[in-house]
Amino acid sequence: MKWTRAVHHLAELAEKCGELPASFFRFQVVELWVFGDLLDVPKDLDIIEVALVTDLPVDEVPWMTEPVGAEHWANSTRLSRNPFTARWRSKDAPVWNHRIERPALIWSAADGIDEEALVAVGDGTAELVRQAAPTTEELRRRVDDELAVSLAALRRANQDYTDRRWAPGKLTPHSDALWRTTSGYLDLLDAK
Repeated sequence: MKWTRAVHHLAELAEKCGELPASFFRFQVVELWVFGDLLDVPKDLDIIEVALVTDLPVDEVPWMTEPVGAEHWANSTRLSRNPFTARWRSKDAPVWNHRIERPALIWSAADGIDEEALVAVGDGTAELVRQAAPTTEELRRRVDDELAVSLAALRRANQDYTDRRWAPGKLTPHSDALWRTTSGYLDLLDAK
């Protein structure tokens, strides 16, 4: 997709974040961050990478998983119909990690759309609005913290799948959750 189209999609998502009613979902998105290639110089892109920060506790949003209700939220905001890769995060931990490098805040529930950041992304000058890079030690601690959360989530997802394996009803939601949790855990393990 063209750079301008990608920025348009990002701006639309930021607007949608501010329009959703607070009581409509099990959780609230409180921040929208962008990271990856859209923070580089203007060029054609395949995907827009965003981090969606929720009001959920850390253990409900382990790395590369989706909180309960995320699919409904994605459909309501058109996130699922546009070229986004979304990473769900908790407000109780830093948004950045080994994959979300120096993100830029685009929208927050507290302040709305950050027009300066959106213009900088559109102009290809996002370097001016990106977070500072963590030190090597901060990044190591961040990965260690996420790995502990991810391992606990993997154990829960595995038990949930095991408990429902032969029970009536669809197994797909549980197998998908186990797959996402496993993928996140392995990704973090590889980052160590």
